[in-house]
Amino acid sequence: MQVREVMTKRPDYCPADATIRQVAERMRKDDSGFEPLVQNDRIIGTVTDRDLTIRALAEGKSPDDKASSVATTDVLYAFEDQDVKDVLRNMQEQRVQRLVVLNNQNDKSFVGVVTLSDIADRCEDDEIAREIANCSKHYH
Repeated sequence: MQVREVMTKRPDYCPADATIRQVAERMRKDDSGFEPLVQNDRIIGTVTDRDLTIRALAEGKSPDDKASSVATTDVLYAFEDQDVKDVLRNMQEQRVQRLVVLNNQNDKSFVGVVTLSDIADRCEDDEIAREIANCSKHYH
C-alpha cells in the first residue's frame, strides 16, 4: 500500500504569517491537529495541537502572535509513492504521528498529510497493525 492511498489530501493551508488563532480556527474547521504553514509554495513549518498547548498557551503567547513563533521548523515528510510500511518505520524513528506528504523527489510539491490514524483507518494487514502499535508505544 502506498501513502497516496491513505493520506488526507489538502487543497489549501495556512499562510506563513497566520496567527495562532487562525491556525487553531483552521484546525477546528478541518477537525485536524496538524497545520502546515506555507510561504511562496514552500512549507516553512508545521503546527500541531500540542504546539498550541505546550508552546503557545503554556508560554503565555497571545492568540494574535504569529503561529510561526510556535511552529516546528524541521519539516518531516514522506512521498506519496512510498510504501506505508516504510513511512510507519520513519514515524517510529522520528517519534511523530503525522508527516507532510510531497508528490515526488523532484517537484516536492505539498499534496497532503499522512497520519497514524489515516493508516489505521485503512489497515487490513497484521504487519501494518503491529507497526502502528510500535509507533504509538512512546505516547503515554
